[in-house]
Amino acid sequence: MWKFIVKRILYVIPTILISLSIVFILMKLLPGSPVYGMVDFDEMTMEEIEAIEDELGLNDPLIVQYLRYVGDVLTGNWGNSYFNERPVFTNIAMVLEPTIMITIMSTLITVCVGIPIGIICATKRNSFLDYMLSSTSVVFMAVPAFWLGILLVYSFAFKLGWFPIEGYRSLERYGLLECLRSILLPSIAMSMSRTAAMARQTRSAMLNVLNADYIRTARAKGLRERVVNYKHALKNTLSLVATLVGAAIGEFLGGSTVIERVFNVQGVGKLAHSSLMRLDYYQTQAIILFSMLIYIVINIILDIVYKMLDPRIDY
Repeated sequence: MWKFIVKRILYVIPTILISLSIVFILMKLLPGSPVYGMVDFDEMTMEEIEAIEDELGLNDPLIVQYLRYVGDVLTGNWGNSYFNERPVFTNIAMVLEPTIMITIMSTLITVCVGIPIGIICATKRNSFLDYMLSSTSVVFMAVPAFWLGILLVYSFAFKLGWFPIEGYRSLERYGLLECLRSILLPSIAMSMSRTAAMARQTRSAMLNVLNADYIRTARAKGLRERVVNYKHALKNTLSLVATLVGAAIGEFLGGSTVIERVFNVQGVGKLAHSSLMRLDYYQTQAIILFSMLIYIVINIILDIVYKMLDPRIDY
């Protein structure tokens, strides 16, 4: 097992280097300059603007900028924001809590709703309940998250007043209950599409397992249907479920920008959007790399879980 873990961690090194290169190239392809968001062009000459760009190293050769960028990242010096001159990690830490809380809540909704629906559809195959739940899953897979978010805000926050219309209630200031009330609607809006996909994938995986020879043998031995479904069939679909959960977490972390803007939540996604609009290179790169590292760590953990669930898996 330890050899497997070390090998999996070593595979991360080229992944990180390739990701760093892609992020650097994409940022340099953006039109404009971060100086545009830092100064008032009506009060400065082009010579003064070029002097600021020289001071920031934006006019250095690309290879020099790239090597400096990779060196700074690998040594932990991710730079300061051009906009407020604070360290980029400080800015991320200030808005990290709502994004993490929404991601956790969305993941719980996806797992606690999607997997049971998939199991029910598989065990009740071709029944009215299976057709109804499967059709509903297809509908939710096609519904845009921002549109669902607007409907939820209008129905449950504006009309009924059950939830806050916008914003995030922090744990420290408002407590757990108010925090959960403020993130429930954005979490539902963001997780519905992934929940529907989880239900359909779980149903498909369960049906494949239920047709296996060892399942027929278990039934022939006289085991109760519940034991066959949950002890034998579900156990062998957990690796696929773990894959879907990992993909969902990555999607929630990276796809929170639209939902955070709909619900006016000051999270990492909204910070990423505003930083990109201001061409704040260091801040945008830091957010992308931070999300990437979290996703890589999640995948390493999932690979270890795969190995524990099925020792036959190898890479």
